[in-house]
Amino acid sequence: MIETKDFQGPPKNISPPLTEGIWSFGPVGGFFLTESLILSPNGKIDGYYHQNERSWRIENYRLLILGEDGNLMWRSIEAFRDPEGRINIILEHPSAPETRFILKQNLPQLSPEQHPQTVAEPAPSPEAVPSPVLTGLSDAEFLFPSDLEVTNVKVGKVLLVGSCLTALYHEQLQGRHPETKFDYIPYNFVSVLPEAPPSPVSDYDFQYLQIPLRSVLSDRVIWGFRFNEEGFTKTILQDAYSIIDAMLSSAMIYNERHGLLTFVSNFIVPQMSTASSMYERGSNNDLSTIVQRLNDYLNEKVAGYKNAYLLNVDAVASTIGKRYILDDLVYFYSHGAVTYQDWDDFGSIARNEPIPPLETVYPVKKDAFLDAIFRQMVTAYRTTKQVDQVKAVVFDLDNTLWRGQIAEHYRPEAQPWPRTDGWPLGIWEAIHYLRARGILVAICSKNDYDYVKNRWDDVIEPKLISLDDFSSVKINWTPKAQNISEICKEFNIKPKSVVFVDDNPVERAAVASALPDVRVIGGNPYLTRRILLWSAETQIARMTEESGKREEMIRGQIEREETRSTMDRSAFLASLHCEVSFINITSTDQPEFGRALELTNKTNQFNTNGQRWSFENIADFLKTDGKILAFKVKDKFTEYGLVGVLYLKGTEITQYVMSCRVLGMEVEEFVVAEAVKLLRSARTGETDITATIKETPDNTPCREVYLRAGFREVAPQDGVRQFILDGDEVPMMPLHIKKA
Repeated sequence: MIETKDFQGPPKNISPPLTEGIWSFGPVGGFFLTESLILSPNGKIDGYYHQNERSWRIENYRLLILGEDGNLMWRSIEAFRDPEGRINIILEHPSAPETRFILKQNLPQLSPEQHPQTVAEPAPSPEAVPSPVLTGLSDAEFLFPSDLEVTNVKVGKVLLVGSCLTALYHEQLQGRHPETKFDYIPYNFVSVLPEAPPSPVSDYDFQYLQIPLRSVLSDRVIWGFRFNEEGFTKTILQDAYSIIDAMLSSAMIYNERHGLLTFVSNFIVPQMSTASSMYERGSNNDLSTIVQRLNDYLNEKVAGYKNAYLLNVDAVASTIGKRYILDDLVYFYSHGAVTYQDWDDFGSIARNEPIPPLETVYPVKKDAFLDAIFRQMVTAYRTTKQVDQVKAVVFDLDNTLWRGQIAEHYRPEAQPWPRTDGWPLGIWEAIHYLRARGILVAICSKNDYDYVKNRWDDVIEPKLISLDDFSSVKINWTPKAQNISEICKEFNIKPKSVVFVDDNPVERAAVASALPDVRVIGGNPYLTRRILLWSAETQIARMTEESGKREEMIRGQIEREETRSTMDRSAFLASLHCEVSFINITSTDQPEFGRALELTNKTNQFNTNGQRWSFENIADFLKTDGKILAFKVKDKFTEYGLVGVLYLKGTEITQYVMSCRVLGMEVEEFVVAEAVKLLRSARTGETDITATIKETPDNTPCREVYLRAGFREVAPQDGVRQFILDGDEVPMMPLHIKKA
């Protein structure tokens, strides 16, 4: 029996041979989601990327198609040949048999010489061997890697707002992704969005906005000779900036009123210069330059909105190839849409010479583009929600940071040494870009520390990284899983937040076995840099002050822990000279708000109920008399930044979240005392203060915080622990901490 979750080897005795040829796939009676699906002999599905269709196998004479999680998604119920001799396979969903899809065998692609009007070429000689077809990664997977994804995020409903390009997304994506519902509001220059979208705003996971380039530039740019007129370009740009301001303001009403997460598509830049002469290419008289400047301006304006982000659709089109996508080789330059829309009527109007199908002259990559656009939306959503966020990357050394082994291939007598250009230089640079995002980097290698330290500058040439760039260095002969566990303790993070990069499959397997939550990569060095820099899990929605200082804070924390081990607890705490400063967050406009939201949604251990908040939820909380008390901590070793948030309402502490970086310094009790003081200040007389703790699998560190602060525990309600600080009681106040 072939294992469902890990297909092993090619299926046997298949008739007809399903692995030969290419297939179209989609709902029965609907649009095909792809026309390039391949049932590979290794059991994988290639040529089409979707989490529901990742592998296949044959069992009991049935074709089974499996999802990314290894579960059965489709099973065949009927197979037949159509009048053209093509195999058609009808599929049903096991839990919804009324949902039917079809696999339809494509006709072989014929070269011009093989069409019926010509004489067929002779068959190749027996010894001729056809060249293998190299497919590589899909464009969607290439641009937006899935290697670091653990949690499957389903997008329930999306609001699409835009012109004809967005209309295409609405038409195609609904059929391609039936698990997601798409609402569409047409939006052009004269449009005004309705007061409310088709569904309640709270139903949408996000809004996707595409401002039409034609509306921004106006049809004046069609008269190309006008760019030769003095001042014409300046007028076009000034008007375009004003139109972007107006259209963006109008289209962002749901974002501004309700905090709806919004992604804004940029403009696709024309693929060739429009300048009147070679001399003016790249000048302000070139539409390509103008659209690039409009993209810069749009990016700047989107950054001024809360909970809104620009998506670089132009980069997606460039990577796939604008020649396969953009319609400016047929339509006018400012249309900014794609070649496979229904604006032509091939064969419906008589001509002396019939128009051949567009694809025979300009191949179109519709599937690739649509898959990449949706994948871009989903990965951006994952990043904003901090799903499976990577907090640290741990690197091996030999054959990972450099080619070969430092003890074998870099001996003085072994020259020439392995080259450092190519992928090693790419990894070195990637390390610095990870650090720039606030992601910690560490080394875990089985080597002799002193030998590596002494030979480092010989191997690292040019000298672009040093051992000091790594927040933790474990170079020893200890098992790597043990070292990584130690790194997690130093960084105060859980193994699920760590990526381990190692070339050795045995070491990767050993770490994965001991620490199943650690993500391991590194077998192919040509993939490593792309995975680390382009994955949604290593992206940051917005940088905060704390994110930028995380490396410095961790170094100070490690130094603090080293000092702790040499002193008794009371003397150690007194020696810290710890100070806490408080910030009352009353608006989402405050600069500290972004960090408070980030901390709340990524903290698991010291989190009294595990609740995650959306931008919209917090905005509503503040509007209904909720209070947010945030605090910063510093000691003699470092400034830890904003490390805690309390959500207060009425006379209750509804949620308390704190970074474990400052756990054990008694900061947590000091802060509770300040929260009690704030809640009581709004009332007269003796006031009881309440708090709750909902236990989660991860929040052991915070379960006794209210008891330590002087609260008493009462009977639980619906499984939630209840605590009260009586009105005549004052909370415990650690004396070694000062309020800044």
